[in-house]
Amino acid sequence: MAELFPSRLLAGSPYPLGATWDGLGTNFAVFSAHAEEVELCLFDPSGRRQIACLTLPECTDEVWHGYLPNARAGLIYGYRVHGPYDPQNGHRFNPHKLLLDPYARQLAGELRWSDVMFGYRVNSPRADLSFDRRDSAAGNFKAVVTTETFNWGDDEPPNIPWSETVIYEAHLRGLTILRGDLLAPERGTFAALGDPALIDHLRRLGVTTIELMPVHAFAQDRHLLQKGLRNYWGYNSIGFFAIEPQYLSTGRSNEMRVAIRRLHAAGLEVILDVVYNHTAEGSELGPTLAFRGLDNASYYRLVESDRRRCVNDTGTGNTLNLSHPRVLQMVMDSLRYWVTSFHVDGFRFDLGVTLGRESYGFDPGAGFFDALRQDPILARVKLISEPWDIGPGGYQLGQHPPGFAEWNDRYRDGLRRFWRSDPGQRPDFAARLSGSSDIFDRRSRCPWASINYAASHDGFTLMDTVSYADRHNEANGEDNRDGMTENYSANWGVEGASDDPDITQTRTRLRRAMLATLIFSHGTPMLLAGDEIGRTQRGNNNAYCQDNEISWIDWSLAQSPDGKLMIDFVSRLLALRRDYPVLRSRHFLHGKQELARGVKDISWFNYHGESIPGDLWNNPGKSSIVLRRAEKNSDGRVVALTLLLNPIGEPREFQLPSPHVPSCVLIDSNDPTVMPYDLNEDKITVMPHSAVLLRGFHESLG
Repeated sequence: MAELFPSRLLAGSPYPLGATWDGLGTNFAVFSAHAEEVELCLFDPSGRRQIACLTLPECTDEVWHGYLPNARAGLIYGYRVHGPYDPQNGHRFNPHKLLLDPYARQLAGELRWSDVMFGYRVNSPRADLSFDRRDSAAGNFKAVVTTETFNWGDDEPPNIPWSETVIYEAHLRGLTILRGDLLAPERGTFAALGDPALIDHLRRLGVTTIELMPVHAFAQDRHLLQKGLRNYWGYNSIGFFAIEPQYLSTGRSNEMRVAIRRLHAAGLEVILDVVYNHTAEGSELGPTLAFRGLDNASYYRLVESDRRRCVNDTGTGNTLNLSHPRVLQMVMDSLRYWVTSFHVDGFRFDLGVTLGRESYGFDPGAGFFDALRQDPILARVKLISEPWDIGPGGYQLGQHPPGFAEWNDRYRDGLRRFWRSDPGQRPDFAARLSGSSDIFDRRSRCPWASINYAASHDGFTLMDTVSYADRHNEANGEDNRDGMTENYSANWGVEGASDDPDITQTRTRLRRAMLATLIFSHGTPMLLAGDEIGRTQRGNNNAYCQDNEISWIDWSLAQSPDGKLMIDFVSRLLALRRDYPVLRSRHFLHGKQELARGVKDISWFNYHGESIPGDLWNNPGKSSIVLRRAEKNSDGRVVALTLLLNPIGEPREFQLPSPHVPSCVLIDSNDPTVMPYDLNEDKITVMPHSAVLLRGFHESLG
């Protein structure tokens, strides 16, 4: 293969960045502002033997580039970069370390950990001020030149309105690895994601959008491998343009495209959870795999008073510097790539506050947000932020610009505390039920900006929320010191699994009540995959390193009586949400509009059917609540849906608020088998830990 290549590269072009095959050869372009020389290293098809090392001949606007005639798709390559090794000024160039192309669209090989992967001598008394001259090529990832063709046919994005969106958060591997109805080699991959059996389950539930935990190529952590564990979640990105190889059963990226095309054909959207806040290279004491060796001082935020150190707003050791135009360009190029080449429908940004940081702190007008909002491609897809990080002023819920939705952890905590019967929860819980207008009703934002959830990948599952009072993360090997300390959970008598019928009945009632509350709240509901069948992580609330049965969904639960009932129940809840727009209002309701005599667009009552006086909202002994929402139908009548919530451990009789009209009980979380029925009186008994939804019609005022 080597004899096909000239001894020198042609000048090539600085654009586009990455390796671009044109049919006759390949153009290579990589950014480095402080490098003195960049070498392109070529490898044999095994990736084990370096067969050539050619200097990129040109540097234009800090982009090093060259063109290699006859270089075809499939060629394996990496970079070696020469420049100052001066950690105290932020520079960590070391040409002995092979570097992965940040724009690599396919990876070859695996990261094989050893001290050679570090740019300094790990055990030296001078620590990272020392210099390591050993070649790291044998242990590092390498890039592959690719060519991408795919027939999308008549594929169209579902373009589901935000107000109709229901998200299903899932880990690609854990979602299907235990599904016995799928082909064994395809389980845990994109091939399984596009299987009709899985798509049928999603459609039966009634969700509209699947949100996948990170599928970008990521690195395994050395400390986890030493403990016999693996990074399961994948929040450790090393390639922002490449699919994690283990998620492709065929090894080809078109497998992901096929899955997305099938999901789109079924009317389902795909959102990617993306990690642009940090990389897998860790702190200043971490390995040199790509960005650090290409231009540490440009790619990472460094402490101004000590540029040897990385800013650690992410808790991972480093923070990508999105204030730098080339780093921001890389992120924007990556996002556009996934939309244009894979037709993804949106993104959830891990630690979104970090992406919106400038040198002075978080700014909703930061360059990242401005770039996204003006981009003609990206401004049209769904954008979701995790609105916190661990840096100064890191909690920014509600402070993102218009066009963004945000994970609302205050909804999760308020929901759990209300159904745990914590005292004094009514005022805050009422705000969460009505779309968290106290947080999001600004700058013309809408209720959908609040991503409401009872559970997510980060923390307890829904089943564990009602089964454990404390975390049980011993399997993580950190002496149970990792993960959230406060889960707002309760075990209802026994820590963990129980065969006590009273305890299991209470837990089941609470799970149904919380799901009903979630789906009937204003905002965008998000379900954690497996919660519809009672998935447990055995009390582990930080299962990031559990690539095993702790994290994987046990689909045999779906065949249990409880699992079947819960799937049907969730399906009915989501059908009601679709059928009654007032449950998913596109605008915040403030109780200022009277639609029928005595019926406002939104009203709150106690279980006596009386409006709650201001001084009683905070009464710690009062917990039950009634929410009535109303809207005018196309036939001129006003439909009112009344949600009755009883979080206490005993039945409670609710007097229905006036004006009294014939009502229909649409659903009762206490007994999911009961179909809608007419209520012929103005009161109803709501069982312990249960939610009931009623419908009534009123004559419009005009």
